Amino acid sequence: MRYFNTSGPNRPNEHYSLQRLDWIEKGKRLIHNERYFTIWAPRQTGKSTYFMFLADHLRHEGYKVCHVNFENFKEGSIKDFIISLNNALTKQWGVPFKNKTLQSIFEQIEMLKDEKCVLIIDEVEGINQAFFGQFLHSIRKVYHSRTEHALKSVILVGVTNIVGAVQDNASPFNIADNLSIPYFTDEETLELLGQHEQETEQLFEPAVKHKISEITANQPGLVNGFAAQLVNNCVGKPVIGYTDYLVVEKNYLKFSIDKNIVNIISKGKKHQELIEKLLFTEDKIDFQIYRPAIQELFVNGIIMPDENDQVTFRVPLYRKCLYAAFFPYTNSESTRIGSTINIDEFYTPSGGLNIDKVIENYKKYALRRKFRYFKEEDKHGNVVNLKEATLVYSFETYLNAFLSMVGGKTYLEAHTGVGRTDLISPSTMKNLWWRPRFSATS
Repeated sequence: MRYFNTSGPNRPNEHYSLQRLDWIEKGKRLIHNERYFTIWAPRQTGKSTYFMFLADHLRHEGYKVCHVNFENFKEGSIKDFIISLNNALTKQWGVPFKNKTLQSIFEQIEMLKDEKCVLIIDEVEGINQAFFGQFLHSIRKVYHSRTEHALKSVILVGVTNIVGAVQDNASPFNIADNLSIPYFTDEETLELLGQHEQETEQLFEPAVKHKISEITANQPGLVNGFAAQLVNNCVGKPVIGYTDYLVVEKNYLKFSIDKNIVNIISKGKKHQELIEKLLFTEDKIDFQIYRPAIQELFVNGIIMPDENDQVTFRVPLYRKCLYAAFFPYTNSESTRIGSTINIDEFYTPSGGLNIDKVIENYKKYALRRKFRYFKEEDKHGNVVNLKEATLVYSFETYLNAFLSMVGGKTYLEAHTGVGRTDLISPSTMKNLWWRPRFSATS
């Protein structure tokens, strides 16, 4: 029985898989035109799976394809690199390669005639920089004579923008094409989940399918990860429901150590000032790819330009995890808040929650704490409002402190609208759902 793959390339006989034939055709078109090209995308976006499928299609057309991964050669010697490349070419092209230098490898390639060969270099930025430039120069040399020998296409694959690396190390390097493999569409995510439904007769509730697409932004690795956890948690259950989904989301946010999420948080810490501006303020930041922080966060799939060319988070789950990682729980604010709260004041005579009282008390607290970073002032320096960021940064802190005193919890949605935040409070709050709208001065 097939299953959702959470590590490494997909194998269609083992894993639920999408062929994505339209993108395979685009890759084949470049190769038929004897183009050398690049592809870059964040990790877990299906690059390796794509090239495995592409390689299979090319082999059926008579191409010899060598797909080699150089992820672990940052500190590797040129001798070991040459041995690995020799072995890969020998095994996958069926031609003995026993060369001792990069130059001799490519000289042998130029001697191959009457064949159609393709070389795919995966994790290209993993190659030791000491000889990376030499390697690219060797490829450039055979590119110019590609009509006279067998190597019809070279594809460089990585998680950073390879075009920049190529230009830096072998300028002017004649690779003009870049193929960008996108995340799944909503329809493709439904198709992938549908394969499980068809093969096992276990169904996902429509709301669950929608939430998987929404929180992952259809990032292939995360789609498979959510689906795999749901299936593993619901063995024998005919229908996977929304409550089951919430368990998995909570696991991602609170308990599991997911290597992809850990990497995202690590990248976020390198540019913490920018991340905190995006999370906790309303500042608009123009998307400019040549700014180092924006470039690194973009190529790792954390941010993207919105419809107004301003920086926004790409994947809601990443935003939630970064929010959890950077939320200021270490600043003793909750203790300070708790010392000012008289719980009895917030209940009505009938025992219900007086949410207006809670909000009013919060506004007084916020103004008293003088959150200068979040204040909106008029031209005379008078405070006229508190920005929505207060809802994210301090209102959540305030409510967490309040709810911890009464045994309740809050759940933050992936996005907030202007002037609004969605909160749910179970336990002693009697499953009350509210959407407060307020400003500091209203």
